Amino acid sequence: MARRLEGKVAVVTGGSRGIGSAICRELAAEGAFVYVNYASSPDAAQAVLDVIRGSGGDGALLQFDVSDREAVSKALGGVLDERGTVHVLVNNAGITRDTLLARMKEEDWDRVLDVNLKGVFNCTQAVLRAMMKARWGRIINIGSVVGAMGNAGQANYAAAKAGLAGFAKSLAREVAPRGITVNVVAPGFIETDMTKVLPDKIKEQLLGQIPVGRMGTAEEVAAAVSFLASDSASYITGHVLHVNGGLLCE
Repeated sequence: MARRLEGKVAVVTGGSRGIGSAICRELAAEGAFVYVNYASSPDAAQAVLDVIRGSGGDGALLQFDVSDREAVSKALGGVLDERGTVHVLVNNAGITRDTLLARMKEEDWDRVLDVNLKGVFNCTQAVLRAMMKARWGRIINIGSVVGAMGNAGQANYAAAKAGLAGFAKSLAREVAPRGITVNVVAPGFIETDMTKVLPDKIKEQLLGQIPVGRMGTAEEVAAAVSFLASDSASYITGHVLHVNGGLLCE
């Protein structure tokens, strides 16, 4: 069976763990050469790459902090020099600095916006001209259900993730004539290392809000990304795809 991304070059930011790791593995399984980006976890990123290669795929490691514009430009410029273009950019890197707004420090607001929102601007702008020249590209931002419904204690995170939707819808209109689509995948509550350690009482409360009665998996998010990266999704752009088990129905 033909692989949907055979011969394509993909960059996944924050690819060393959780949802990012699953996306890297899925895109590689579909034939893409995957650059696994990480900021400060080389061992975890190498483990992802080892799994990819052990499963017959290929890729490379790419270290930079998405909020560091100069580092982004240098790293992705090197990829463009080597590969000619980036066909698929998955803006997945993100952080949280949760607290009620009345207590939030300015640096916690700034850091979350710098990584989760400005980082998307930095990475996208770094590869956009090459995509336009190639007349083919897929830009997929990993949002969050929190960006659509809000969550107490996460005003900074929600603002950044909501911003990704406006960014995608605007950019989609700019680059559609060049064969580039721009979309958002917005996960709900997903089984990750962070959610596994939650107390049972908190887990029960969360599950009570999800109509399908369970948390999602990173692989289910990755499957949505893989679809949007493929030719099958060439007529979908400026869209926010919710992967949340019915927690938010839009």
